[in-house]
Amino acid sequence: MARRGWGGSIAIAVGVAAGTSAAQLGFGYGLGIINWAPADATAGATAWVAGLVWATWIAATSTVFGAVCAQRLRDRAPVPGGAPDDATAVEPVAGPGDGVLRRVALAAAAGVGALVTVLLVAVPARMAVAADTGSPRNVAATYAAVGVLVGVSTAVWALRSRATANNVIATVGWLWLLAVVAVLDGVLAGRGLTSAQLGIWQLSSDDGRFWIRDYFYWPGALLSLGSALVIGALAARGSARHADRRVGAVASGAAGPLLVAIAYFLAVPRVTAISPEQVSAHLIAPYAVIVGVGGSVLVAQRAARRDAGRDPVPVPRQRIGEPSVVPGDPVPEEHGPPARADTGALHPTSDAPERAGEPAAPTGEPAAPASGADPAVPTSDGQPVASLDPDPEDRGPDGRRPRAGRRTR
Repeated sequence: MARRGWGGSIAIAVGVAAGTSAAQLGFGYGLGIINWAPADATAGATAWVAGLVWATWIAATSTVFGAVCAQRLRDRAPVPGGAPDDATAVEPVAGPGDGVLRRVALAAAAGVGALVTVLLVAVPARMAVAADTGSPRNVAATYAAVGVLVGVSTAVWALRSRATANNVIATVGWLWLLAVVAVLDGVLAGRGLTSAQLGIWQLSSDDGRFWIRDYFYWPGALLSLGSALVIGALAARGSARHADRRVGAVASGAAGPLLVAIAYFLAVPRVTAISPEQVSAHLIAPYAVIVGVGGSVLVAQRAARRDAGRDPVPVPRQRIGEPSVVPGDPVPEEHGPPARADTGALHPTSDAPERAGEPAAPTGEPAAPASGADPAVPTSDGQPVASLDPDPEDRGPDGRRPRAGRRTR
């Protein structure tokens, strides 16, 4: 199968984003996590704000998920001309279509698919009871559309950094798990299916020990901040091992919590108009972004220390005072007999020093006199050394000086 082209990747981004939006909203409506018209009239304002937060967040995360899924399916497709495990297959050179333009196109296509969220939010929001809101349907649809725009910009970032995409996907899974637990806790407590807050699970909202100044729920804060720290560290672990991806790994810790913070910031323009539970979630969201970055920073620092602790590449030490070896020159021998000097006066052949007036001890080889050099000794180029003997006529026919005690014929 050939590598998918532009048309296939864009179609996958549109379809996955639309399917993810429908799945998340259907899951939220079915379990009562998102409830535009609760049975309790006093919970109408709380359910309205919670629905806007969920709609904005679902539209953004569906866009990111569609773009990331399309990119990864495209990257896993085999290259033309060979299987992915074929060592002889040549990877095509990346062109402009594999750069920024491709990422923007996939993000925009995923945004088009995520527009399904606008329709699926606007229709049930008509029954919502919201104070100071003339058309709840249009307001809910507007928030969903803004969430799509936020998701497109985040998707471009996630397509550039794998750690960012992993952080968003892990955060989505965790928040849905937390919402399910919150709904089940409400059912077991006898409260029935009640709407859940995004990223918050209240263990016991009636206990005053869990509240600080009646608007800050500290167990929910610990749960939100702790999850942001753990997810930020785990999502950045793979990319932090590579030095060229370490900066992106550090920034990835803010991706998932940032989408939650933006959803709360857009849906809650006035903190005084919401319930204490939502005030606590609104105040915790920005700090979760900082803590998420802190988790990824810890992982990146650990990877940097591990790289610094490795043994450096051994570099041969250059000895001072030795001549540098030029390529092409003969390598000098490090061991062996020293080169013989040109004159016998500097390097006598006899190991024992001669005393003044006494001949050298017989060693089987003729010893060169101290007065001059042996002219028969060749140099390194094969030519004899010029005679330094002041009396060359006192030599034999073979050019050597006679030994002591022998007559020269």
